[in-house]
Amino acid sequence: MAERGRAVNPPGNPWPALWALVIGFFMILVDATIVSVATPAIMADLGADVASVVWVTSAYLLAYAVPLLVTGRLGDRFGPKQVYAVGLVVFTLASLWCGLTANVEQLILARIVQGLGASMMNPQTMAVITRTFPPDQRGRAMSLWGAVAGVATLVGPLLGGVLVDGLGWEWIFFVNVPVGVVGLVLALRLVPDLPTHVHRFDLLGVVLSGVGMFLLVFGIQEGQTFDWGRIVGPISVWSLIVAGLVVLAGFVFWQVRNRGEPLLSLDLFRDRNFSLANAAIMTVGFTATSMSFPLMLYAQGVRGLTPTEAALLLAPMAVLSGALAPVVGRLTDRHHPRNVAGIGMVCFPVGLLWLAAVLAPGAPIWQLLLPLVLIGIASAFVWAPIGSTATRNLPMAHAGAGAGVYNTTRQFGAVLGSAGIAAMMEGRLAALLPGMSGDAEAAVTHLPPAQYDAFAGAMAQSLLLPAGVLLAGLVAVLCFARPTHLRRERTGAAAIAGD
Repeated sequence: MAERGRAVNPPGNPWPALWALVIGFFMILVDATIVSVATPAIMADLGADVASVVWVTSAYLLAYAVPLLVTGRLGDRFGPKQVYAVGLVVFTLASLWCGLTANVEQLILARIVQGLGASMMNPQTMAVITRTFPPDQRGRAMSLWGAVAGVATLVGPLLGGVLVDGLGWEWIFFVNVPVGVVGLVLALRLVPDLPTHVHRFDLLGVVLSGVGMFLLVFGIQEGQTFDWGRIVGPISVWSLIVAGLVVLAGFVFWQVRNRGEPLLSLDLFRDRNFSLANAAIMTVGFTATSMSFPLMLYAQGVRGLTPTEAALLLAPMAVLSGALAPVVGRLTDRHHPRNVAGIGMVCFPVGLLWLAAVLAPGAPIWQLLLPLVLIGIASAFVWAPIGSTATRNLPMAHAGAGAGVYNTTRQFGAVLGSAGIAAMMEGRLAALLPGMSGDAEAAVTHLPPAQYDAFAGAMAQSLLLPAGVLLAGLVAVLCFARPTHLRRERTGAAAIAGD
């Protein structure tokens, strides 16, 4: 087994392998948001209602998020390259199937398969970074990983709008096929075959984690759809959430008591930085998902922008996040992650509060762009330092499992963000516009000018939720310990100075 925290470096430069992997990583993140723009076209073409089309996205996110603990472990057992390649093939074929479907039921089923492929791919990108880059270079590698995530949030809605308007909704899926083929060829050629580690597969742990995550994520994700009431008969949203928590508690208990090899080694959480980084990335996932909903609804309902024009408001944020990624990566490798990530975790809520303050019907567009620029800077300063801090001390035999936990936490934060911001918007609309439907997305389509001020106020106040959640992430980041490679450099420098 490789020494704890030390990368197993293959011969040559690890960067080409990472570039090959982020092609697939970019695709799976884009597909989490691209369908939202195509919803009206899918409804019209397939004769589906809103409730059915919502499942086109929900089914993908469920199939993507629930198995991450297991698929991360598969990478340790069979090799991240092999699991990634299989996942990319599944994802690409499922994308073709999505575009060829003739009814919404088939489309939902194809999206489930697509989500499973994405779940196999996602942890492997982070595991390869952990296993091929030495600790003092992972910040730069994670900066690329984070920049891809940031840019994907913009490209999804924009690319969706262009393809739907120009070629039809099917092409939001067909476009994945050539990209997937290129990504597969590059991955097979450039990603090294890393050593595998013999693991017994904890079948009971797999079942408990899968069932628990499904019940919890489904309950939170669909709670707003069912108005937090009953789904069918005696089964309520809250009963699903509670049942999910109970099953996950049973999963943790089994991992502690398992005398063989558990699915998830709880020893990972003895690393202070790993635990804190997971807490921090959950708040970032919450915010990255939730902040765009009030802004997009304000832009379309109050300012009259098209979906594509509204999505362009996020352009400065995504461009800055990507442009600053290399700089932040170098800072992350050389400085305490508490200082680097702390900059982002302070600027992020400040940017959201600033945006909330200017979210008024008559605000010039440039006034909206300024806080989004600050948020873009903040985004660049959170992804790389938090991700690299989580992975620097991971044992190589558990790199995939650690990546699975980290991505599960991030995705769970995103699910909470989606549900939380929907509830927040509904509550603020009920308070400021009594008598109006609490459904913000429905309200946008027929919003009279007399209600612009109140609607904008409700959206602005909703942004206070992600800003507040980020404060918990800031506390976690400020508690980061100095990474081992920086402690060694400091000790070495002190020894030289003493000589």
